[in-house]
Amino acid sequence: MFIDHTEVTIRSGKGGDGHVSFHREKYVAAGGPDGGDGGKGGDVIFVVDKGMNTLQDFRYKKKFSAENGEEGGGNRRHGKSGKDLILKVPEGTVIFEASTHKVITDMSGDNVRFNALSGGKGGKGNWHYATSTMQIPQYAEAGGDAIELRIEMELKCIADVGLVGFPNAGKSTLLSRVTNARPKIADYHFTTLEPNLGVVDMEGASGFVIADIPGLIEGASEGAGLGHDFLRHIERTKVLIHMVDAAGTEGRDPLEDIAKIDHELISYNADMSKRPQVIAANKTDILSDDEKAGILQKLRDRYEKGETKVFPVSAATGDGLKELLYYVSELVERHKDEGARFTQEYFPEFHIPASEPFTVSFDAKQNEYVIEGPRIEKMLGYTNLNSEKGFLFFQKFIKENGIDEELKRLGIEEGDTVRMYGHYFEYFT
Repeated sequence: MFIDHTEVTIRSGKGGDGHVSFHREKYVAAGGPDGGDGGKGGDVIFVVDKGMNTLQDFRYKKKFSAENGEEGGGNRRHGKSGKDLILKVPEGTVIFEASTHKVITDMSGDNVRFNALSGGKGGKGNWHYATSTMQIPQYAEAGGDAIELRIEMELKCIADVGLVGFPNAGKSTLLSRVTNARPKIADYHFTTLEPNLGVVDMEGASGFVIADIPGLIEGASEGAGLGHDFLRHIERTKVLIHMVDAAGTEGRDPLEDIAKIDHELISYNADMSKRPQVIAANKTDILSDDEKAGILQKLRDRYEKGETKVFPVSAATGDGLKELLYYVSELVERHKDEGARFTQEYFPEFHIPASEPFTVSFDAKQNEYVIEGPRIEKMLGYTNLNSEKGFLFFQKFIKENGIDEELKRLGIEEGDTVRMYGHYFEYFT
């Protein structure tokens, strides 16, 4: 079964807790702390599998989790890191955060591997906390929390050319004639219930990938019929071939058909109005010469402008297809750097629920400002402070959550020390 949309929950692994223990050895009266660090939690990673063309693997299983890291051990033994979870998806899959529908990543082009969720960092063992004044620390750092996220996945076809039109306009017949695709063809609405892709190879011109987008109906942009299920597959195309039944064999007006489909395309995505389009006036072989000339003139008078041209064709006999395809090949080359790509809008590793509490206080004994709480611990658990991106997020977090203002209210001055769960920072304005 062709599945091109699904929602699932993904979860990275929790970091293993640091260990509290003390060295024990014969003839050694008081061994020092030797609790080992916890292992890092596993990441959740998406990888493009070009052998896949459906999201079928996500149809029934709805929760996917990476392994947790193991707790550290005595003698400074490091806990085992959790295994990463590798999720294979077809090329063209766009991953969204489910509640906001913001883009997390677009698995197309060069983006063939994407680390969606980082596992929690392993907690530090108690040996890290030994000082001249604290020689027997009875505590260790907890492992960083796992991140859980509800995501939505949509498969949007990777094709240069989209073939659109009303049901029974002849799209599947055209595709079967000009490519190696073998779509099922029958005489009823919604014959094609999934996009069919084929490769058009041309002598003396660049070939291209063409997708037969299943037949549309009025109201498709608002979800009528299977509208949304079909329309998502035109978003990446560089050129559209609008196939119309020029003979009006089902009693419809060809000019109105084009207007209605154009309305649905633009209603779904306004950028469709900018997409180069070619009109294939199909079934002209069953018209008389006068009828053919009349309908072609009407189509050209209304729609032929700029790059939009009208080609009389017969998908059944092959008449006119060569001229149509060579022109489409030229358009694809002209617009080869276009086509939709989705940029990241949502960054899971920087998402921390606002409801998580934190406190800011002054430790007079240590002469340090202390920031604590579940929200702070989570932030530190999966933020790499050694990276530029991570440190910029850390600074933004401190400012946007009012921590900087609270430190100033407590009287912090430049050069003072700020402590956060084993991390020490010198304060600068």
